[in-house]
Amino acid sequence: MYTKESLSKYPYFEKVLQQQKLENMLDSLTGLVTRRYIIEFAQSLIKEKIPFTFAILDLDHFKFINDTYGHKVGDGVLHGVAQGLIEYLDGYGVAGRFGGDEFLFINFRDLTYDDVKKCIHGMYVNENHGKLVLRKMIKLEDCSPTITGTIGTATYPKDAQDYDGLFALIDKTLYRGKMKGRNCYIIYVEELHKNIQIQSMGSHDMFTTLRDVTGHFDSVLGFKEKLQMVYEALQEDMRIHDLFYIDRDMQVYSVKEKQILACVSDIDTLMTDDLYTTNEYEKLAEVCPVFHAFLKERLLETLLIVKMQIEGKQMGYLMCAEYRRRRIWQEDECVIMFYAARLFSEYLYSK
Repeated sequence: MYTKESLSKYPYFEKVLQQQKLENMLDSLTGLVTRRYIIEFAQSLIKEKIPFTFAILDLDHFKFINDTYGHKVGDGVLHGVAQGLIEYLDGYGVAGRFGGDEFLFINFRDLTYDDVKKCIHGMYVNENHGKLVLRKMIKLEDCSPTITGTIGTATYPKDAQDYDGLFALIDKTLYRGKMKGRNCYIIYVEELHKNIQIQSMGSHDMFTTLRDVTGHFDSVLGFKEKLQMVYEALQEDMRIHDLFYIDRDMQVYSVKEKQILACVSDIDTLMTDDLYTTNEYEKLAEVCPVFHAFLKERLLETLLIVKMQIEGKQMGYLMCAEYRRRRIWQEDECVIMFYAARLFSEYLYSK
């Protein structure tokens, strides 16, 4: 837990502590600075033009921990990670609880790419006998769960000149890390990440979106007609530009263009899991050159592909693909696509 002495060395907190009790500034569970004060702290640094590295940490599969071990263990994990952050950043940074299982932290010491990499890497890998923050067991009363997390980070003023711009970059790099499989960190590099976009979802909640997809699906009878109606529902909530169905003969059908575009005979080599996402299609050249050639010809850069399968029987794939855009697919979008693929799988299986 932060103390009055540990925070008072920073002018912003020294001023706040003259008007506010310490306990009102700290999160009661973790002992970290609350969301309000860690954000205001970052904003004050930008106002004073003080360079710093900003980062967001999201614990991996935290819901699974709560569901499996109970909320008491979940609280213990949050407290354990928070104490790890306080100890690791001691002397050169401050951490706050952003909300739920997400944390924000500020690092004054490390501002170059190499220094930031060394610092963040040390949270995951104990190379110099330091104290790990992640990839470690947290010993609690009844169990010792192993904790991993994903981190996104960017630096002021090198990467952004205002708070909103800086936060957008750490949010973007965090999502990039999640899409790479979690349990990793991404440092913002303009050449690599500038054109990556996180598309905002529509205004509907998940229940409403899935209900709309079901309603559109049930409103017509034919398979292609159902594809068209589901495409319209997804267009509204996921803001996709096209929906593709890849049949059992590996022929790609564009719902938007209402025609078969090509045969991608080697896509099965890519789809070793139920779902695949990427915004770096160039990496597919060696794995599935025929599919890669199709993507390159159509200028499709970002993919979200879901296997259509039921009772071990495969019916093809459902795919979203973005033209000339490096988009990061969000978890809710993956869930929606998986649900849509299931609807189509059941329909085809019944025929």
